[in-house]
Amino acid sequence: MTRRALILVLDGVGIGAAPDADRYGDVGSDTLGNLARAVGGLDLPNLAAAGLGHIKPLDGMNASGAPAGAYGLMVPRSAGKDSTTGHWEIAGVHLERPFPTYPNGFPAELVDEFARRTHRPVIGNVVGSGTAIIDRFGDEHARTGAWILYTSADSVFQVAANEQVVPVAELHAACSTARAMLVAPDDVSRVIARPFVGSDGSFTRTANRRDFSIAPPAETLLDTLAAAGVPRTGVGKVDDLFAGRAIRTRHTASNAEGIAAILQWLEGPDVGLCFANLVDFDQLYGHRNDVAGFYQSLRELDDALPAFQDALREDDLLFITADHGNDPTTASSDHARECVPLLVSGPAVHPVPLGRRETFSDLGATVAEWFGVPYRGHGTSFAAKLLRA
Repeated sequence: MTRRALILVLDGVGIGAAPDADRYGDVGSDTLGNLARAVGGLDLPNLAAAGLGHIKPLDGMNASGAPAGAYGLMVPRSAGKDSTTGHWEIAGVHLERPFPTYPNGFPAELVDEFARRTHRPVIGNVVGSGTAIIDRFGDEHARTGAWILYTSADSVFQVAANEQVVPVAELHAACSTARAMLVAPDDVSRVIARPFVGSDGSFTRTANRRDFSIAPPAETLLDTLAAAGVPRTGVGKVDDLFAGRAIRTRHTASNAEGIAAILQWLEGPDVGLCFANLVDFDQLYGHRNDVAGFYQSLRELDDALPAFQDALREDDLLFITADHGNDPTTASSDHARECVPLLVSGPAVHPVPLGRRETFSDLGATVAEWFGVPYRGHGTSFAAKLLRA
């Protein structure tokens, strides 16, 4: 096998409200469109050349002339607007209900059971930013040894502990216990261990974070490729989103590190699929309503794109898309129910409009056809339209 495909997910980079955005409180969300207006026009020449401005009008984005690749837009079909849901949908799995969230904290009986099973009391059980949470509860945690439990607008059960108070192995074991506890209707998408260090109100997160994700309920594109012997490599948090099933991932600490890892894969001898996630758009900027940071991160990706394209071999396809929106210009700091861009590059790609795809799963179906493997997931391949005769 010489064929390769790279699915590059720009976490949170939506391109306009989905048809059912009103059900999620996201009418008016338009991550790329609103960002373009907020910064006085997007200066992203390489993404423009790839076809981004042809998907829909974006301030500052030149849509004249023929793009270098194929382009389109994908509409979410699964219920929900989080990374797990979006990545699963790309891989062919649809959800009928969104993962549960806890805007008022977790039920008392669930918290009590977690404390009983892990032999430590619990403090917090609030919604908030992780850095603010450890600043708020870090000293009390040091005095009591209690777990700091918190959540966010996402479907997450997050447990923080100071490595100087609780060994990392014990924190990870407690989160594994929580994962086993959290079944329907409390089947949160992810349990996250959040270790930190420091004292006297001065705390810093460490690199020993670990995610315990719920497993996909059906066969995914990754499972299909694994059964066919097609290699799968991940960059970023992708393995966490699939509960480590059928993929191993190089975890990265930033978009810059992720871009370097992607380029290393493209320039290396590996074949098969690389499934990558660049999370800074969402994690650092969308959730913090940081317009300037979001735009700068897009410009850094734009600067890297020529190196990606130069590294593409004859039998390579590069897909650039997103998993949901996270509009930094709105009052909300939550994810947004948005459509996502679809850009496809590669020597075999015919620069055509791919239109409005009615599910993210069309991408997964196309990758399966590219590798010539049987596919039982949702979605319709657009390979025949995409590839040169």
